Amino acid sequence: MSRGLSTGLMQRQDRLWVARGPVWAMRLRGYRAWLGLEKSLAPLTLEAYLRDVHQMAAWLQSIYGSDVADPSQVTKTMLREWLAGLTELGLQAVSQARMLSAVKSFYDYLEQEGGTTQQPAALLELPRLSRKLPTVLGVEEVQAMIDRVDLSQASGHRDRCMLELMYACGLRVSEVVGLQWSDLLLDLGLVRVRGKGNRERLVPLGSQAINSLKIYRQGGGMGESHNNQAGEGKVFLSRNGRPLTRMVVFLLVKKQAALCGITKVVGPHAFRHAFATHMVEAGADLRAVQEMLGHRSILTTEIYTHLSRDYLREVVQRFHPLSGAGRSHSRADG
Repeated sequence: MSRGLSTGLMQRQDRLWVARGPVWAMRLRGYRAWLGLEKSLAPLTLEAYLRDVHQMAAWLQSIYGSDVADPSQVTKTMLREWLAGLTELGLQAVSQARMLSAVKSFYDYLEQEGGTTQQPAALLELPRLSRKLPTVLGVEEVQAMIDRVDLSQASGHRDRCMLELMYACGLRVSEVVGLQWSDLLLDLGLVRVRGKGNRERLVPLGSQAINSLKIYRQGGGMGESHNNQAGEGKVFLSRNGRPLTRMVVFLLVKKQAALCGITKVVGPHAFRHAFATHMVEAGADLRAVQEMLGHRSILTTEIYTHLSRDYLREVVQRFHPLSGAGRSHSRADG
């Protein structure tokens, strides 16, 4: 019933939910099906939403007992106390915001299904989030990490190809490991990407990424048996022919950063940030960058305009003779 979740996981959820009582268990099962079939959430997001709602129910029952045997008995005051409890536990604002979003979504579902006549979470405000600028790699740093991949290793061409794609197309790590050969439209210079919510987008491939893909497809270091020449199956496989996990990519990026002496905290998402920032710096249209990244809102993409301005301001202040530092120096000389 629930898209993307294994049978074993759903069975474990069902056993866990029984402790909340028959009404909660029934509503959570319905919510699971609704999220999977109507909202088309990615499996990890779906699992997180279900876990957050269950934890909210468990917390409320530990305080109010049988007064919340049914989700419709939960009030706005109860939810405010739950949020205050999360703060006391030291939970970060971003985690609180995610949990409240899950609870709001749960009550949206109940309202649609007639399971409640009220939305206790509707008027609760999300915790204020500070807008942190992501870590961005410079062009030289990205190129150095790609160039330092050891192509003499069996996984060398595969690893280089993954890094090339993450940077050339701004792919998330989940999109990289989920990529199918049928998604690669090399003759057109495009890749079909399945992003969050199973939404599809087409992203242009650079010539360097295309060359890396062709070398890898021809067996480059991993053996031809790992690459389905019929154009089906996952693109990136392990040495035993199984699909890669995201942890493999995470460890690869960490390893390459260390080899290049990069001291920033770097993960796979840094390549996506670098792609977007360098595109904006080069004058790309923000709407085009939004489409390539698969952002729903232009507001999410606008952070890269701030990164670009900060980058340019730093360069001017450090090197331009007419920067603020340069002017004050000139006045002192005069």
